[in-house]
Amino acid sequence: MTQKIFITGASSGLGLAMAQQFAQNGATLALVGRRLDALEDLRSKLAGTHEIYAVDVNDEAHLHNCAREFMGKHGTPDVVIAAAGISVGTLTEHFDDLEQFRRVISTNVFATASTFHPFIKPMMDAGKGTLVGIASVAAIRGLPGAGAYCASKAAVVQYCESLRVELHDTGVKVTTILPGFIDTPMTKENPYKMPFLMQATDFAARAVAAIDKQKSYTVIPWQMGVLAKIMRLVPNAVYDKLVSGRKRKPRAGDQK
Repeated sequence: MTQKIFITGASSGLGLAMAQQFAQNGATLALVGRRLDALEDLRSKLAGTHEIYAVDVNDEAHLHNCAREFMGKHGTPDVVIAAAGISVGTLTEHFDDLEQFRRVISTNVFATASTFHPFIKPMMDAGKGTLVGIASVAAIRGLPGAGAYCASKAAVVQYCESLRVELHDTGVKVTTILPGFIDTPMTKENPYKMPFLMQATDFAARAVAAIDKQKSYTVIPWQMGVLAKIMRLVPNAVYDKLVSGRKRKPRAGDQK
């Protein structure tokens, strides 16, 4: 049976790479993103029949209308992936960065819940389905200059765990994926070393495999998972000394 996948952030980065992988596997997709031209270009290159929805995930009403429209055409999806996300450097002492905090938290956290919302009841009624939250290894420990991003991804991890427990025994599964450094437009501007940097296509293949296996939690690549476990064990005093001098992602006002 053909899988039906609803995926946000499909116009670039991880969302695009996963959309390509699912289409290659024969799935029918709802491609959700802000840029209509990018979505149309993507759809033209994919085998199969797919729907496109140009919408900002922060536009709750529009997003939910797109979800209902897709279900009206194709039924309840098998998988819903909240892959839309943004990253920008933030420093709390700058007043302008408070708005960036709101933007990052809204897009990375609230929009994840908003993406899942219209599908949960139909999935529960069907007794099946998988909700996928895209977090980050940045959720493990705070990084200088990345307070908004780290906080948002830590929130995604805890939100997805709460949702997983809430949906226990309903047949609906929740998968949390923590990418390490993946070669996407989001990481291109990182001014620091990125260990175990992975190509987006390789990430997508592993992510789709994890989703198909309904894993509850996975770090990709696995080497970053090992590093994350080590990071958890490092005492604060040692961690602070090691990381405080790390180069920082540019703030919105510093980006060209």
